[in-house]
Amino acid sequence: MRKLLLPLLLAAAGASAQQDAPVTTFPYTPGLDVNAMDRTADPCVDFYQFTCGGWVKNNPIPADQAKWSVYGKLTQDNQRYLWGILDELAKKTDGRDANQQKIGDFFASCMDEARIEKLGNTPVQTYLNLIRDMSTKKDLPRVLAKLHLLTGEGGFYFSFGSNQDFADSEQVIAFASSGGLGLPDRDYYLKDDEKSKGIREKYVAHVAKMLEMIGDKPADAKRNADTVMKIETALAGASLTRVERRDPYKIFHKMDLAGLQALTPGFDWTVYMRTTGLPKVGAVNVTQPKFYEELERQWNSNTLASIKTYLRWHTVSAAAPLLSSKFVDANFEFYSKTLRGVEKLRPRWKRCVTQVDGQLGEALGREFVNRAFSPDLKEKTLRMTKQIETAMDKDIDGLDWMSAPTKVRAKEKLHTIVNKIGYPDTWRDYGLVQVKRADYFGNVERATLFETKRQLAKIGKPLDRKEWAMTPPTVNAYFDPQMNDINFPAGVLQPPLFDPKMDDAPGYGNTGGTIGHELTHGFDDEGRKFDAKGNLKDWWGQADEKAFEDRAQCIRDQYSTYTIVDDIKINGALTSGEDIADLGGLILAWMAWKEQTANQRLTPIEGMTPEQRFFVGYAQWACENERPENARVKAITDPHSPGKYRVNGLVVNMQQFQEAFSCKAGQPMAPEKRCRVW
Repeated sequence: MRKLLLPLLLAAAGASAQQDAPVTTFPYTPGLDVNAMDRTADPCVDFYQFTCGGWVKNNPIPADQAKWSVYGKLTQDNQRYLWGILDELAKKTDGRDANQQKIGDFFASCMDEARIEKLGNTPVQTYLNLIRDMSTKKDLPRVLAKLHLLTGEGGFYFSFGSNQDFADSEQVIAFASSGGLGLPDRDYYLKDDEKSKGIREKYVAHVAKMLEMIGDKPADAKRNADTVMKIETALAGASLTRVERRDPYKIFHKMDLAGLQALTPGFDWTVYMRTTGLPKVGAVNVTQPKFYEELERQWNSNTLASIKTYLRWHTVSAAAPLLSSKFVDANFEFYSKTLRGVEKLRPRWKRCVTQVDGQLGEALGREFVNRAFSPDLKEKTLRMTKQIETAMDKDIDGLDWMSAPTKVRAKEKLHTIVNKIGYPDTWRDYGLVQVKRADYFGNVERATLFETKRQLAKIGKPLDRKEWAMTPPTVNAYFDPQMNDINFPAGVLQPPLFDPKMDDAPGYGNTGGTIGHELTHGFDDEGRKFDAKGNLKDWWGQADEKAFEDRAQCIRDQYSTYTIVDDIKINGALTSGEDIADLGGLILAWMAWKEQTANQRLTPIEGMTPEQRFFVGYAQWACENERPENARVKAITDPHSPGKYRVNGLVVNMQQFQEAFSCKAGQPMAPEKRCRVW
């Protein structure tokens, strides 16, 4: 499910600690880097070490990073390039168009540390006063609506926004979702191991410190922090697990406004809607009804003072990255250093680039695309995408476990998938967003209000299928099961992830594998539950569904044996969709590559056969180093397996790999049992 942007919560992971300077050209990194390999390792014993051993050794984690990877380095390169664009536009006083003025002045306001430092926590005082002036619990709907409008996030008890109706993907309805937690996941509140208890103690201390910083006396701050923890623990206990939320049927509870009102009788939803500017709301998907029943209990059982304490904490926590250095540092100390092991705060320019991308992403993305993404590159990506879709069509034909009627419906879905490459066809209009060069906090407020209202305005309206959920400079890609589209921003289509200079083998292994991955998401354990129109619908035959689940369980069982850090294993049920997509995607990329080169005479390059280069090209996108603290967080929250297992976990299931490297039966990368879904 797509969610509202969270512009006030800036991740504290950044780029390298080297001397920073904006750039106007990208550094070139080849799509297959022999220097990243460890050729002393046996690929049939540990293929990840063989392909990434040199990279892991020579790329220590920068001080301001929780994790460092090939993706992270490309993100750094993109950010430095965006810095060059923004620095140039910030220094200009004339000759800028409207979008250039907005992103340039937004960046300049963010970089004005002296002004931000002088203001301290003054910018957030309006919100704190709003909470202070509540005279009764009946004020809560009005106050929460204003907080949600102006922060655009679900930190205040719950999240309210818009999304496609699971039953009718052409319509957009209201979504009332869970929220309200200050720790990364419900499990942090409920697990009894020593590390979890330790994190909770440090969290309460952090809450108390922040409350002191906005005026609470030390004893009051400690007591109030305990109140926050008590409320959040109750909300966590009523929240679904991340694995449960992977099942769309468990988060689809469509009702009218009266049904939502019945869940929380003491909360006047009419006042909430009116304050947000929604005069009439028809259907609402309440993703977790039991969570809303718990909200009602919390609002009834807690005093007005306790409710105010909870709201004050989430207000200052959300605003902290936008305030003076003592708030920024305190936020970093817990959320980045304690939780993720990061040693150093990101430099200001990186935080400001991230902020502009998050708030005015398509205005910044337009500048990025004009300078760094050619029509030829878009065409090459689209051609490869179509080849991989053709491969999947053939793959469906060859499945021995799927019946003919279900194959027809699977192909119907495949053939209706829309490919979005590089950037949107129509750029977003930010004309209503006022940007002032000397008002950073106000710029964030106004841009957030614009986006929140834009999302809410979709409710009750037909769907705009042209919209993107990622900005063009983003180093990532995604499949949207309701839109039934795959999306590849221009930012991810740069070397080394997409290298047009390289031979086809690593290119199809890397970019082709990614395209196949996103395509396969339409048919993973979650995506397969949506039909060709993006509706939540059971289009599988009963025997087909069982055959799929048996094969998916093979992958879940396999990945659940892998250790992430200490004694923590991968949660195969959580990573199931990504693991299925990884394997299916690489198989499809192999098929497309073989078709592409069928009439070519291929020869070894750099001491590797074309087949070996295909697999090495795939694997090197996953080279990474990660702090153990961050690995623990991701074990609970991240549906992706660690890079090592996104390589080794795949190749053990591919006979093509074992043949390419002449692996012998019984070697670690050539087990007797293989898993495969697609």
